[in-house]
Amino acid sequence: MSERIEIVVVGAHLSGMPLNHELTSRGGELSRKVKTAPCYRFYALAGGPPKRPGLLRTPADSGHAIDAEVWTLPADGFGTFVNAIPSPLCIGTLQLADGTSPKGFLVEPEGLTGAEEISHFGGWRAYVAARNASAPA
Repeated sequence: MSERIEIVVVGAHLSGMPLNHELTSRGGELSRKVKTAPCYRFYALAGGPPKRPGLLRTPADSGHAIDAEVWTLPADGFGTFVNAIPSPLCIGTLQLADGTSPKGFLVEPEGLTGAEEISHFGGWRAYVAARNASAPA
């Protein structure tokens, strides 16, 4: 069996979201649904489509726990996936509520220009649902 590498996603790559195919087409498999440790601020970034969030690490317990999914990818799929990530997004080590620390999506601070903080929603799905509910019919 080939090596598989975990990656944490919090937005457009979640199951059923517009960029999830970038994981599944590389052999990605959903491992578990989790929350981050409460040390992140969550933002809806300017630009798109598709709309994307950014997760920014803060000092311990000064942020929010954010809904996330942990996916596994074959090593070669992980490499091509990470290579295609556009700035200001990047991959770093995340702290999860289950005590693990896999690699996952973060945002560079410069990417917050024009962003809206959405930490209080607790996750991308809740933010998207609220945005869709308030959109004119």
